[in-house]
Amino acid sequence: MPDRTKTEHVCVGAVAGAFGVRGEVRLKSFCAEPGAIGDYGPLTSEDGARSWTVKVTRSVKNGFAARMGGVATREQAEALKGTRLYAPRERLPNLPDDEFYHADLIGLEVVDAGGVRLGEVRSVQEYGAGDFLEIATPDRKTALLPFTREAVPTVDLAAGRLIADPPSGVFGNEQGDEADEAEEA
Repeated sequence: MPDRTKTEHVCVGAVAGAFGVRGEVRLKSFCAEPGAIGDYGPLTSEDGARSWTVKVTRSVKNGFAARMGGVATREQAEALKGTRLYAPRERLPNLPDDEFYHADLIGLEVVDAGGVRLGEVRSVQEYGAGDFLEIATPDRKTALLPFTREAVPTVDLAAGRLIADPPSGVFGNEQGDEADEAEEA
């Protein structure tokens, strides 16, 4: 199994659109220290085909205004809207044992405390109240699992899996569990 801790590039932000008329962009930063997004450059597109130096110029509502190398007009800035920006992993800080880059979680197998496969992590979502793992279940449905120590007590990157103790209702099988308990009584 490949070493999941060695993802070559990590998404650190995205261009949300143009800012002003002089070629600045509005950036969303996914960094723990949001203003540090310019410190990991040059940043690349997802496929690595394009790269830009990034200089944050100021904070703006929901992000930062920034200058990107080679972007001089509003039209050029607007054309980059939606572009996700990646930094090489070696330029990013090492994380404590209980923190993870989102890129490292995607693709992990999800099992419960009894070893039953619940699915695979498809994405990490942030809805303002904390991170949620989007899980693709074996029956091709989607479940949102809170990414908390209570709901996900173990993340084992080397083994490519995480152990979940999901809150009631997350995987929709609680009615079956109640029926099993009623039969036992």
